[in-house]
Amino acid sequence: MFAVFPFARKVLRAALLPLVALAVAACDQVPGGFGIGPSINTGEAVPVALLVPSGSGQTGDAILAQSLENAARLAMRDLNGATIDLRVYQTAGDAGTAAARAEQAIDEGAKIILGPVYAASANAVGNAVSGKGVSVLSFSNNAAIAGGNVFILGQTFQNTANRMVGHARAQGKERFVVVYGQDDAGAQGRDAIANAVNAQGASVVGSVGYALSQQDVIAAIPQIKSAVQSNAADAVFMTTDTATALPLLSQLLPEAGVTTATSQFIGLTRWDIPPQTLSLPGVQGGWFAVPDPSATANFSAQYQGAYGSLPHPIGGLAFDGIAAIGALVSQGQSDALTGGALTQGAGFRGASGIFRLRPDGTNERGLAVATISDAQVVILSPAPQSFGGAGF
Repeated sequence: MFAVFPFARKVLRAALLPLVALAVAACDQVPGGFGIGPSINTGEAVPVALLVPSGSGQTGDAILAQSLENAARLAMRDLNGATIDLRVYQTAGDAGTAAARAEQAIDEGAKIILGPVYAASANAVGNAVSGKGVSVLSFSNNAAIAGGNVFILGQTFQNTANRMVGHARAQGKERFVVVYGQDDAGAQGRDAIANAVNAQGASVVGSVGYALSQQDVIAAIPQIKSAVQSNAADAVFMTTDTATALPLLSQLLPEAGVTTATSQFIGLTRWDIPPQTLSLPGVQGGWFAVPDPSATANFSAQYQGAYGSLPHPIGGLAFDGIAAIGALVSQGQSDALTGGALTQGAGFRGASGIFRLRPDGTNERGLAVATISDAQVVILSPAPQSFGGAGF
């Protein structure tokens, strides 16, 4: 396996947890569900079930669970007159327990379920409450479990790929080589990039996979170089992250003569986490997507002011869920939590900027495009502030 940089190993669980969730394949999908939903009394507190992974005995799960609950309660402070009765249920990070808690929550009156985190648990919850007219807003980013009564709030590879390819096309990039890890996340990332490239009128002129070991990454370098040079590629789109192959690829490709100066390096994951990554020579000039920096900073400041610490990297998803529910309930309609209402085109404003839920259960988020220059993050294209603008 990779000889992961020490700093990358330390943050793998926290910073890259959404990608871990992505790799958990779903078994089933609940059919239908988008045209139905509970009838609510917006004049009273709306019961919302929050499913968190505490109770597993894992410190990381407990920290994440507390951050999600804190973020949800932070969002409840400003809901334009709407009132939410937040009910927290522990899932122990287990799919069976999550399903049982979801059924319990509905029996106790919950009108919508916020969470759980892990894809397998979210899939189990969706199946368990199928036919009960209740939507599940999961914190997963695994598009494989989206659909029916299950929405995912986590940032998806497809969303990122669409934004990055759109920016690249605007800069004249037309011929892409895709470099991907040969695991579930890498395959999903590869497909997301291909979909985005094809949809936006460009071409994937090469695709190179590598097994998840240092030796295999090294062996892939000549293949990548050949794919780039023989196909006159002007962009190299990588699925890797900073905890696995990015440090090695960003070092070896320039040494082999493939540089971002002639074939733009693009990342499907964030290249600014952990901060030490910014000093790597090979990532200078690369492009990647980040959530709206202003919105993210504002949320972090509010959270730190309220709780004395920074939120978990995906803690803001609970804020988003409550913000969306509150925005809909505040409109005073009894059908505020139906699938049709949840997928309103205008979307919502959350912890990291604008987002909206799609009828297929996935989501779109307003992302900025960033680069690294002199070990500093520089925004090349700001995050859109409404849907219909840049990147959409």
